[in-house]
Amino acid sequence: MTSNILVAVAWPYANADIHVGNIVGAYLPADIFARYHRLVGNRVLMVSGTDAHGTPITVRADAEQTSPQAVYARFHTRFLELFQKLGLTYDLFTSTHTENHFQVSQDLFRALLANGHLFRREEPQWYSSSENRFLPDRYIEGECYICHYPNARGDQCDNCGSLLDSTQLIRPRARVGGGALELRPTEHFYLDLARLNPPLRDYLRQGKDHWRPNVLAPSRHTVESGELRGRAITRDLDWGIPVPVEGWGGKCLYVWFEAVIGYLSASMEWATHQGRPEAWKEWWYDPAARTYYFIGKDNIPFHAVIWPAELIGAGRLYEDDPQRRLNLPYDVPANEFLNLEGKKISGSRNWAVWGLDVLERYDPDALRFYLTAVMPEARDSEWEWSDFVRRNNDELVATWGNLVNRVLTFNQRHWQGVAPQPGELGAIDQELLAQVEGGFDRVGAHLESVHLREALGEALALARSVNVYLERAPWYGVIERDRAAAGRTVYTALRAIDSLKVLLAPFLPFTAERLHGYLGYRQPLFGQQRLETFGDGAWQHDALSYDPTGATGRWAPSELEPGRLLAPPAPLYRKLEPEVAEEEVRRLTAVSFPEP
Repeated sequence: MTSNILVAVAWPYANADIHVGNIVGAYLPADIFARYHRLVGNRVLMVSGTDAHGTPITVRADAEQTSPQAVYARFHTRFLELFQKLGLTYDLFTSTHTENHFQVSQDLFRALLANGHLFRREEPQWYSSSENRFLPDRYIEGECYICHYPNARGDQCDNCGSLLDSTQLIRPRARVGGGALELRPTEHFYLDLARLNPPLRDYLRQGKDHWRPNVLAPSRHTVESGELRGRAITRDLDWGIPVPVEGWGGKCLYVWFEAVIGYLSASMEWATHQGRPEAWKEWWYDPAARTYYFIGKDNIPFHAVIWPAELIGAGRLYEDDPQRRLNLPYDVPANEFLNLEGKKISGSRNWAVWGLDVLERYDPDALRFYLTAVMPEARDSEWEWSDFVRRNNDELVATWGNLVNRVLTFNQRHWQGVAPQPGELGAIDQELLAQVEGGFDRVGAHLESVHLREALGEALALARSVNVYLERAPWYGVIERDRAAAGRTVYTALRAIDSLKVLLAPFLPFTAERLHGYLGYRQPLFGQQRLETFGDGAWQHDALSYDPTGATGRWAPSELEPGRLLAPPAPLYRKLEPEVAEEEVRRLTAVSFPEP
């Protein structure tokens, strides 16, 4: 039975390039998961975009003495380039700086206001006399009053992950300018999280056995402990979405409030581009639809507590049926952090492996493979260049790539690329095919539960089984005296490779597509990614979209028939010399900056 699967992916801030920690935290897991469900035949909607309005963008614009618009436009273009090269199949990767997103965000604000879930309150906020303005929380740093990390941001501590009140920071300071700070009163709208606590508590108590403990435990603690209270959703800003209330000029919707609305607004934008403006409701109002939010662990509170609160509080949007309610997150499979060579990744210190940079030297599937193999699903994990080289050579090349190349090359040499007639398969042949075919259930179960690292490990174990089979079955040594036996082995191996191609396709889409062609298929495994321009005038923007034309659900064992003409093969992967790791560590050390 076909299911509707929403894959909602974290929105990158348009203030810095994307590194491998960001990729493995949210973007790559989402694409693997989406590709699997498309192969199964489910109706996938994968959406995200560039977060254009966060104060990190204005901080960078101030430092560069340029406009937030210019900073956003520059990094949005680089995100599009990276995601194309990495093969991330967004149905729509858009931006929060669109007319559609402005409208949906303001309308959800109005729904919360009408339903009594917003209130107004005057609060003290840091004011800089030298700059003659209130400073957003991201412009404030200081010592975390919970864990005492010395460089906590005004809105959240990067060390302990707690949401913070900037006015309570110990020894607060302005990030830029260095002028004196003073607290002055200013009025803002608040989301009444205390009023929404009871339904949030019910939501997190029921049907969450499939959630990861690192997501569920802190989220339940937040609502069960009574910590929830009103949280400001507006700020004194001039870059962002204006508050849709008369007399509130000079104030915008707080980015943490409006950015998560992007999942909803992007779904609507996608539907409009499809010429079916109501189609988004199939994922947002159908109770049978499942919605997954792929994020890093620093975003857990916003997606497991605050975004559900916004959805509960709004109830419905652009829907007349009073019985229908916006779907709440089915799962929030947040990943932990990826460290680099024994230290925490730090963009500010340039201690990072940057996505666009690393793809200039390595193939995208090699990067995808390694990041999946070390994916920090349950705990922080480590990128080590020596391990990158080892896994590339010992697993990707030796276990899988060489298997494919030697079987297809042998078939090309002795059968002119035609799949041999096997005759009656023997017990050893049937045993192998049954083992590989069973992998569709086992690997699929891991992918369904978003255990991507285990899924890749299971698929690789099956590839090893094929290599073991080839050590036992007659082929190389008997081709001259028992061509029929060799043909049976080669045909069995081709069938196993064809199945493994599908099992590995979510992780290794570029080489899976090439192998799909080598095996004589004419229709692609996956659809095509496209870069398009939407909107007009001031609202024109570039976006990634996905065209599934020609690709159908293929999560099933091979039915490759004898006599099929295969294409001449070429090696799928490159072996790396050990010196590569040493060169990369030297490169990393040479460009990094010391801890401030």
